[in-house]
Amino acid sequence: MNKVILVGRLTRDPVVRVTPSNKDVATFTLAVDRFSTGPDGKKEADFIPIVVWGKVAEVCGNNLTKGQKVLVDGRMQVRNYEDKTGQKRYVTEVVAHSVEFLEWRGGQSSGSQGAASAAPAAEGLPAGGGSFGPDIYPDDDVPF
Repeated sequence: MNKVILVGRLTRDPVVRVTPSNKDVATFTLAVDRFSTGPDGKKEADFIPIVVWGKVAEVCGNNLTKGQKVLVDGRMQVRNYEDKTGQKRYVTEVVAHSVEFLEWRGGQSSGSQGAASAAPAAEGLPAGGGSFGPDIYPDDDVPF
């Protein structure tokens, strides 16, 4: 099974593009705190590339900004390509099936709404989705 669930903050605004086959795709990087601290006692974070397709990509591009906290549900993907010098490069990223906004612009929590889902019935529009309860990670010292 390949399933990834992450809670973190956007390190920059999402970049939304349209493919030649007319599909929306959004990319952003999520800063996810580690449970442990570094050798100097400071919090450490992983910076994970996220890819979102379709209507969810459009919703993310229109509503997310740098610093917002989101929950991403998706799968891990490893792909490779050849760069301009002929070197084989590998990219590891999370392809999101759904993105839940845990904070809206201005820092307020989402309460019971704020999910964008790739499920066909939801058609990627924000929907009431029920709360996950209190935030999973503390909000202090965002690494950007």
